[in-house]
Amino acid sequence: MRVLVTGGAGYIGTHTVVELLGQGHKVAIVDNFANGSPVALDRVRELTNGAMQVHEADIRDTPTITRIGQDFRPEAVIHFAGLKAVGESVEKPVDYYDVNVAGTLSLLRAMEACGCGRIIFSSTATVYGEPDYLPYDEAHPIRPISPYARSKVMVEQMLGDWSAAGAGRAALILRYFNPVGAHPSGRIGEDPQGVPNNLMPFLAQVATGARDRLRIFGEDYDTRDGTGIRDYIHVVDLARAHVAAVDRAGTTSGAETYNIGTGRGYSVREMHAAFSRAVGRDLPVEVVARRSGDVAEMSADCSLAEARLGWSARLGLDDMVESVWNWQSANPHGYRGSDAD
Repeated sequence: MRVLVTGGAGYIGTHTVVELLGQGHKVAIVDNFANGSPVALDRVRELTNGAMQVHEADIRDTPTITRIGQDFRPEAVIHFAGLKAVGESVEKPVDYYDVNVAGTLSLLRAMEACGCGRIIFSSTATVYGEPDYLPYDEAHPIRPISPYARSKVMVEQMLGDWSAAGAGRAALILRYFNPVGAHPSGRIGEDPQGVPNNLMPFLAQVATGARDRLRIFGEDYDTRDGTGIRDYIHVVDLARAHVAAVDRAGTTSGAETYNIGTGRGYSVREMHAAFSRAVGRDLPVEVVARRSGDVAEMSADCSLAEARLGWSARLGLDDMVESVWNWQSANPHGYRGSDAD
């Protein structure tokens, strides 16, 4: 299938492109490189020996995206491009609605202009908010508590309306939990700019000495060790879920929503202990006050994805932490500088 990938130079995008090329799909990438790296795409080529188109463009630029689409003629779009930091979204809500919501509207206009009626959308489990029950299933009430999460809900609703408005349209919405890990080669992985917003890249930078210690935000939650529990999923499993969704989009219509996780949660302290084992030493840690908006626990019911997509997570905690350390130790500065060459 011919697949256009927005944000294809980013963390999840690069791993997904590797899987797409590995299964024989033809790929074109659109990325403005605000958070992605051309070096990462060079490494994708190295890993796959696969040919792919790469276009530097912003999804809000409708004429350019339309022109790319009319040239490539995608049969499906995987839509990663967007802003994703919860805290930043509180400080810059207009940017989040502009990029995430208006950007998706622009993409849909371009898709209509080039005759593409299938989209797989990168959503988030943060749309659920405080749990009424765990694990979350797709029927759980939606209560987004940040501009980031609300922007994702708005896009989900738009895609539902768009897919219902034309024959043969399909929108598959993947609500995934906490992506971690890296490609087993150690050649591509997560390379956040500035201070990492997520636990694993922060731990990795503590391990390399770029950060002095891990700060645990609260240890008085009603969990087994007092720290927050999250459902972590290996990025390679997540990438394979997107490829399964592309296959599904070719045989269905309308909007479908799927949780993508493992169904098992790990606490912050458990993740710290696992990463310390992978590194071979106990990494420094400090407990500080809770962050506003954090929930005590999140975990996913992924049975619908297994039943309809034929997908389930295969990689475990050791795979996650060992692959992160393999990536970070080989690339202490990510894709930047001489270490990335």
